[in-house]
Amino acid sequence: MDTVVWSRPEEQRGGTPLLLMLHGYGSDESRMAELFASLPQGFTCAAPRAPKDISGDYGWFLLDYFLNNDFAEVVAAASGVLAWLDTVMARYHFSSVSVLGYSQGMAMATTLMRLRPQSFTAGVGLSGFVLHNELLATMEPLERKIPFLWAYDSADLVINPDATAFTQEWLAANTELSTARYAGMGHATSPAELADVSSFLTGHVTGSFVPS
Repeated sequence: MDTVVWSRPEEQRGGTPLLLMLHGYGSDESRMAELFASLPQGFTCAAPRAPKDISGDYGWFLLDYFLNNDFAEVVAAASGVLAWLDTVMARYHFSSVSVLGYSQGMAMATTLMRLRPQSFTAGVGLSGFVLHNELLATMEPLERKIPFLWAYDSADLVINPDATAFTQEWLAANTELSTARYAGMGHATSPAELADVSSFLTGHVTGSFVPS
């Protein structure tokens, strides 16, 4: 990953829990960095930039209005993130890895979980979706069910009803699912949502809570 924003300086990262934060389509790492201060301060947060240029912004893979995708692009993006994760784990010896994805970033987060379910302690999806893919489905349901918080507005116009229905089905079958809905939030984040995310993560990730 060529560009990554971190919540801690390098000398303070070792041995802490890592929270990998994946931005949405047509965005960049700064969108995730804006959330650092709202999340449990025991984490080292890392927000990488997605590799694909989207009219001057970035995405993990191309999407159309119906959220269709090229699975080869998905695998390439996920493989890049996992290779980077191996590198930083060897360097900083993080105590655990959790993953948070917003919008398309949730599709990436859950794809990483599908490819390496043993690598992640907890997951969070914000206003996003899970990819419908027959190849990945051959290895499911996952043997290890990761605690996962799915937070969204059921009236979100960006994520279509079919994608939402599949996401609900997949998460229920493959994770220890907690669901939170926020009426009127749309395709965005909210302070109430981030407070719930923080509570969820501190409840599931050792070392993520630091008393103020």
